[in-house]
Amino acid sequence: MDLHLRGKRVLITGASKGIGAAAAEAFAEEGCHLRLAARSGDQLKALADRLRSQHQIDATIHVTDLRKPEDIQHLVQDTSDIDILVNNAGDIPGGSIDKIDEVTWRHAWELKVFGYINLTRAIYAQMKARGGGVIVNDIGAAGEKFDANYICGSAGNAALMAFTRALGGKSLADNIRVVGINPGPVGTDRHVTLMKTRAKHQFGDESRYKELQKGMPLGRPAHAREIGDLMAFLASDRSGYTSGVIFTVDGGLAAGWG
Repeated sequence: MDLHLRGKRVLITGASKGIGAAAAEAFAEEGCHLRLAARSGDQLKALADRLRSQHQIDATIHVTDLRKPEDIQHLVQDTSDIDILVNNAGDIPGGSIDKIDEVTWRHAWELKVFGYINLTRAIYAQMKARGGGVIVNDIGAAGEKFDANYICGSAGNAALMAFTRALGGKSLADNIRVVGINPGPVGTDRHVTLMKTRAKHQFGDESRYKELQKGMPLGRPAHAREIGDLMAFLASDRSGYTSGVIFTVDGGLAAGWG
């Protein structure tokens, strides 16, 4: 299926690894030109060089900390021509309410919640002035399947779900679509680290972490590319009547698996 994305310009935050890097690959395969933002310059450069060589597309990197207003301002100025924004940066820690103090909570939300909101506010205005665009928010299934031991993330993701639905419910009037994706467990480096920590506590052996995945749908977490491919489809005109909605990709966990 041709997604009609060739030549589109895409900004992806948190692009150095995991879902962000997988999304970059998916858009590059469709012939999109990439603007890759993250805090890790070396990883961004390696990814951009590889995708540029493999797919004959433009790929520029932007070493950016979305917690800093001045970094957001520079990023918005440097990417004023984009057609698609993928908000993906975030590293909210686990823990119950007695474990996550105010400083930790605010630090997490500055990136995952306010980083999304502040970047979207600026990019939306640019898209409106240019005649349209698409914004894809990578949120997380904890925003609908609440977890007291991930309370900061559950609350933050729920806020971003509401933000996405509220903005996307009216955005077609500006020829802009706003959609969200709620991944469940995804086999990223971060997921493996969390599973190894759990395995060490539960079994006394971190190498047994895969045993913890046996109860998941298909006996595995989602592949990052499965999320990236959905991002590309939702950003395309094949999904041109889609806005103000959240797509859950968790193998059925939120719907009652197990």
